[in-house]
Amino acid sequence: MRAVERALLRTGAFKRWIGDERGVSAVEFALLLPLLLILYFGSVDLSQGITADRKVTVTARTIADLVSRTPSLTVTDMDDVLDAASSVMAPFPVGNLKLTVSSVKIDGDGNATVDWSRSLNGTAHSHGDPVTLPSALVIKNSSLIWSEAEYLYQPVVGYVITGNLTLTDQLYMSPRKSESVIYPAS
Repeated sequence: MRAVERALLRTGAFKRWIGDERGVSAVEFALLLPLLLILYFGSVDLSQGITADRKVTVTARTIADLVSRTPSLTVTDMDDVLDAASSVMAPFPVGNLKLTVSSVKIDGDGNATVDWSRSLNGTAHSHGDPVTLPSALVIKNSSLIWSEAEYLYQPVVGYVITGNLTLTDQLYMSPRKSESVIYPAS
């Protein structure tokens, strides 16, 4: 083996090959390319996830705001309000969104229960279900509009690491033009 090494070292071609640095940049790039692609697509996934989370928050707020603006709603009005969620969630698919809007009544003892509820792609709360409210929102003999949004976000690259992510938010708003919002299910 040593004889072969000495023979190779005496030839000029081997010495030139050992000292050749022309392909080093290409080799370094080939080694770094997978890492760079993971960082790029990961940052795209992260920014899309943050955008989806913000859209969930804005959707919950928008639905609560639309419902709290009126003293009463018809079934058609409620359908229009829930359909507005697809505009707010755009460009994300509304099929992955579960949205529930409810009226919560607080009695003279401070007990909160669901008066009526309506849902898009989910399950509405039943009339009379108890609701646990933050203590600052418990005002005796009042009502609140409760909006809940849940979105199943499916990352493209990050799916391998995290799988699907469930993004949620909820919001309470006081009715603006009346003591409570009347809906046919009341």
